[in-house]
Amino acid sequence: ETGSEDIDILPNGLAFISSGLKYPGIKSFAPDKPGEIFLMDLNEDNPRAVELRISRGFDLASFNPHGISTYVD
Repeated sequence: ETGSEDIDILPNGLAFISSGLKYPGIKSFAPDKPGEIFLMDLNEDNPRAVELRISRGFDLASFNPHGISTYVD
């Protein structure tokens, strides 16, 4: 609903998507909603983005993701 900011696709076809960036001068469609991270499996016939649950204790209210990177070991 608020648009994605960045995407990182792993070699196995899993895509991580950051969403909800709030930045001065950029219109926010949901200014009171915290940022989110979504996962999409691009190997599926009809891939859909699924919101990932963020661990307890994380300050979700101020989560404002700008970019996303993954590390594969």
